[in-house]
Amino acid sequence: MTILSVSDSCMSALLFDTETTGTAQPQVIEAAWLRLSDPAFLLVNEEFEQRYRPDEANTLGALATHHIYDEELQDCPSHTEFKLPADTQYIIGHNVDYDWGVAGHPSVKRICTLALARHLMPGLDSYSQSALVYHIDRPHARERLRNAHSALADVRNCLSLLQHLLGLTQNIHNWEQLWQLSEHARIPTILRFGKHKGMAIADVPQDYKNWLLRQPDLDPYLLKALKL
Repeated sequence: MTILSVSDSCMSALLFDTETTGTAQPQVIEAAWLRLSDPAFLLVNEEFEQRYRPDEANTLGALATHHIYDEELQDCPSHTEFKLPADTQYIIGHNVDYDWGVAGHPSVKRICTLALARHLMPGLDSYSQSALVYHIDRPHARERLRNAHSALADVRNCLSLLQHLLGLTQNIHNWEQLWQLSEHARIPTILRFGKHKGMAIADVPQDYKNWLLRQPDLDPYLLKALKL
């Protein structure tokens, strides 16, 4: 485990990422976070990185992503020991809901850089974190991405993305304001599936909207969009 503390101040926002055993019932094998100061300065007050031992083997797809062998984890703490710091109020990440779920759905507010990027930089052909690193820092992107899908490397790259996104906003002075912008950005304006895929949600026929509203486990942000 690595913890580097450069401040005694207790901040509540963590830029957070995990590597896991796979996408079906994922177990954390590596976690990293940066504890950040307010959005105006984005100072890193603490850096954390730790690997964990899962109960299940990594899937081939997971191995191809993070390149962490099962045998490298045998002497690590159990994945069941992982938890976010108790004082965490906000977590920030790219497709943050995945890592939030891996962390056990803690009672924190989630700020999604994927949603913010789509909202603040429309029209790109890809919004993966790696693609966005190429978009915002093409001269250095290849070197910066050599360790992509290491949790700590990913949070560092996400920090650069967050800095860029904040530069595109106005009047964001605290995490609550950024969370509110993220919540707004997460409400879709385009339907991304079904027979009306690609259509503006405002133009989707009402009978199809009504059908969607009757579906179980509807994404809560799509639900908001359908009710606007």
